[in-house]
Amino acid sequence: MVNLLLLLVCLLTGAGLRYGRVVSPTASQVINQLLVTVFIPALTLRYVPDMHLSKAFWLPTLTPWLLFLVGLLFFWSIARLAGSPGPIPDRATLGSLQLTGGISSVSFVGFPIFELLYGKAGLAMALVMSQAGTFLVAMTLGVVVASWHTSTAPPSARTLLGNILRFPPFPVFLVGLVANGLGYHHPPVVRAVLEQLSAPFSVLAMLTVGLQLNLRVAPADRSALALGLVFKLLLAPLLIAGLVRGLLGRHDYVADLCILGAAIGPMNTAAILVSRYRLNAPLAAQMVGIGIPLSLPVLFLIYRCLQ
Repeated sequence: MVNLLLLLVCLLTGAGLRYGRVVSPTASQVINQLLVTVFIPALTLRYVPDMHLSKAFWLPTLTPWLLFLVGLLFFWSIARLAGSPGPIPDRATLGSLQLTGGISSVSFVGFPIFELLYGKAGLAMALVMSQAGTFLVAMTLGVVVASWHTSTAPPSARTLLGNILRFPPFPVFLVGLVANGLGYHHPPVVRAVLEQLSAPFSVLAMLTVGLQLNLRVAPADRSALALGLVFKLLLAPLLIAGLVRGLLGRHDYVADLCILGAAIGPMNTAAILVSRYRLNAPLAAQMVGIGIPLSLPVLFLIYRCLQ
């Protein structure tokens, strides 16, 4: 209960700082950079070398890939069926929905939530789901989709590899996997330093979500935003629940984490891709800024139902 209250306080504090104009409008970008370059790598180095890798990790690894591919097909089908006057009037809007609607913010939202609900085992699954799942999806298929919608040449394999390796958490994740395979364990002093360094992650992650909260939606994007949020927060978790519980017959905590992971709000990096490739950036920002806070009560409602 204390951890839940802490997350809510941080979320509301971030929103209060934004609407009170206490901090710079770019404050969330600065915190996001700190999370990506310092706190997520520290968290990864702390836990990945000590993880007991098993076949249980294949499901949280593959789920984000499946969800992204389903999102591609879903939004493309709506665009084709509804036509130009519909909720997806152009390729820029289609690409923005495909990127933000199909990729969850497992790092910023999933890490603190999964640790809160399932302890260190949940955090370990979230690390794998993030680094081998959502992040790789964004940096490979996400880049391909974004570049395709801008009618430029598809990115080369070298460009994709460079994008992956320049994202600090991923090479650190690889280092952690190598250390795990070699049987390395942190000395007590190293473990203590990494724990202290990564400790502010949950607070800062929820704070930056609050700083990005923006309830003003342009009239032209309202239908697309509603469609994207319905898919991300409702249809996506229902799809994964049908897969893992219905088709695979799984009722363990790993299956539950996959369902919850599908219901997390859109990934910040996906919105960055939308902006970089000049798609519908305002829509992507709304998907993240509104989708992440809305996903929090959805996550806890799903968690209660799963129990």
